[in-house]
Amino acid sequence: MAMSHDLQLFLGLLALASSLAIATDPTQLQDFCVADNTSNVFVNGFVCKDPNLVNENDFLFTGLNQPGNTANQLGSKVTPVFVTQLPGLNTLGISLARIDFAPYGLIPPHTHPRASEILVVIQGTLAVGFVASNNPDNKLFTKVLNEGDVFVFPQGLIHFQLNIGNTNAVSISGLSSQNPGVITIANAVFGSKPPISPYILEKAFQLDQKTVEILQAKFWTNNS
Repeated sequence: MAMSHDLQLFLGLLALASSLAIATDPTQLQDFCVADNTSNVFVNGFVCKDPNLVNENDFLFTGLNQPGNTANQLGSKVTPVFVTQLPGLNTLGISLARIDFAPYGLIPPHTHPRASEILVVIQGTLAVGFVASNNPDNKLFTKVLNEGDVFVFPQGLIHFQLNIGNTNAVSISGLSSQNPGVITIANAVFGSKPPISPYILEKAFQLDQKTVEILQAKFWTNNS
């Protein structure tokens, strides 16, 4: 039986509404909604600052020209410019970060649950890559990037960046969320609080109990 025009219209509107509802960040409903980081009101995102109190500094972040301190276990440092650092990003669905690498420094495998990432190499040479989901077969997409090269990491997929040169490297990443989030795989699996049952990790990674306990006892670096 053919669908009526009204039913077709209803299903079309429902599909449109559903597509909008799954957007990563809330869409702006006004010119701007500067985040009020002093508010105690809890919402999905940040409460808007009174527009009459907004000024130019709410849209400004300074210091991205300054190198990050890479003196850590990973030899890397992320300088984020997310909504918590730049309140004017609230509801705009964008952010960025500077990444500094010491020679052979690493941004370890991680994911951004709420954003895709586009990276441009400013200085040095990076080996980068991401892994596709279980189907099809966790395929690795990897490339060596030189200055001026751009690479995209799809939202939610595990990815990494490694400085393969013997000099410092710098990259800039744009992200499709004001608050992309980050889950560093090793930190999350072996450094969770409270810890995941060693039995689960033994079975998942095919490791013996002693190895799991050694990994769980390590200090897992957060270079953000």
